[in-house]
Amino acid sequence: MTTRVSLPGMHTPGAGFDEPFAMLDACHDRVRRSLDLLARLRAYLRDRGCDDSARQAARDVLRYFDIAAPLHHEDEELHVFPPLLARGGDEGLAALVRQLQRDHMLMAERWSAARGALQDMTQARIQAFTPEQEAAFDRFMECYADHLRHEDDSIYPAARALLTMQAQQTMGKEMALRRGVR
Repeated sequence: MTTRVSLPGMHTPGAGFDEPFAMLDACHDRVRRSLDLLARLRAYLRDRGCDDSARQAARDVLRYFDIAAPLHHEDEELHVFPPLLARGGDEGLAALVRQLQRDHMLMAERWSAARGALQDMTQARIQAFTPEQEAAFDRFMECYADHLRHEDDSIYPAARALLTMQAQQTMGKEMALRRGVR
């Protein structure tokens, strides 16, 4: 008798667009869960090999970083970073925003380099990751370590304090519209 070990997807309580910063925080939770799922998938493949659970986990990671993560970065680029840069007066915060903008470009590049292995796994073209593919995953995952912390601890609180409730409501409506939510 064999014990089946599964790699569950992600389930995060939803946040509404009427509270855009809560939505951004929930997205960060999903990023962390998706990165954790990728790490667990890699360990699972080494321990158990490729099966339907592994392929589903690869699909879940792909779906998040192909669809949700780019929308999240766009939210920040359109609604969080510009008011902080326009405010002026705090060069340290402005430098941090510029670093986070560069991080977004690096994340996109590194995701592009890493996603092919997951795509191949979902289509049963590969059963395991090569050392080069593992290194690509490591480089991608490294992008998020300080990035999320800086946004959570510095950028979001500063933007939340700067934006009026009306601006936040507009932000939430635009975020929903980009996602096709009415």
